[in-house]
Amino acid sequence: MTGELIEDFVAVKDEKEASQIYNKGCYGQPQSGGALKLSLIEAVYLFEAKRVEIKRKNRRMSFVQLFRYANKRYPDFEIRYIVYRDLRMRGYVVKPDIQPAHFRVFPRGGRPSKTPSRFWVLAASERGMFDLEDMVSQMRRVQKARKRLLIGIVDEEGDLTYYQARLMRPKGKVKPNDYEISADALFLGDRVLVLDSDEAETLHTTEFFGKFIGEGLQLSLLETAYLLEMGVIILRDAKTGRKIDLAQFTRKAKRIQPDFDTRLKVYKDLKSRGLIVKTGFKYGTHFRVYKGDPEKEHALYLVHAVSPAYHSTWPEISRAVRLAHGVKKELLLGRIVEKESEYIRLKRVRP
Repeated sequence: MTGELIEDFVAVKDEKEASQIYNKGCYGQPQSGGALKLSLIEAVYLFEAKRVEIKRKNRRMSFVQLFRYANKRYPDFEIRYIVYRDLRMRGYVVKPDIQPAHFRVFPRGGRPSKTPSRFWVLAASERGMFDLEDMVSQMRRVQKARKRLLIGIVDEEGDLTYYQARLMRPKGKVKPNDYEISADALFLGDRVLVLDSDEAETLHTTEFFGKFIGEGLQLSLLETAYLLEMGVIILRDAKTGRKIDLAQFTRKAKRIQPDFDTRLKVYKDLKSRGLIVKTGFKYGTHFRVYKGDPEKEHALYLVHAVSPAYHSTWPEISRAVRLAHGVKKELLLGRIVEKESEYIRLKRVRP
């Protein structure tokens, strides 16, 4: 079957041939009069599959010529083509060039005119940047259309990894407490200790704050700031015995941990959602988060607190998702934007 290259599309003008191409795979857009309009990515795929030949100004093109032409017309064409090709070879019907994603993907055996799309797909290179603000904007639009967003990442060898990205609102089962306690705590430079065994026991059993060191309870800097703000502890310098208020403690904590403010905002939001929040250091992230009693159930989420304008590389994101998957947890990126919280779940999937 023959198609004619016209700027940024290929036209199959023979009505019978156009019908055959469309009916077997739903390629292209049928035109009035029976012709078929193929996008360049569809034309390249059909050329590679030896289902069409392409002519330009009545001269037959080679696959290399067509691919080079398409690559000049569209940025990152080769990245998009690898993802498109993979999805097609998995048996999906794929429609290119939509907004806000690159592809709409329909179930195997489905048809665009009759079947709702299964998910929308973005194609990206492993060398590309992960821009959280842009990603959230895309997720909002996709979820508004009640679809799932997949991101196909192409590595330098052409292999593909797919991630599902969605906005979510994590919730726990812990009810707010009145904190009818005023515990004494000592600041030791980069951590805090509650030495009275009864006060330590009360704090720990209330919402599982801290970790026991002998009969004392060691609190993290974030737990300390949270409890200070709630009026639950009285903090003193371990050397001088002087009281330290929240503002003083926050200044000290920021010198120890430069991103303290970012972490604290996310920590407080997670607590307000009825979740138990513990350090995620051993998993390479900020928090491990439980819906209930951490002594009776496993952490469901690993949460990384990030700034509103967070940027990263895809290899960094890949490592974080892989680690979370390896310990049977879900990775969430948490950020606070103008007092509103957002949690972005990234999960490795197979389409």
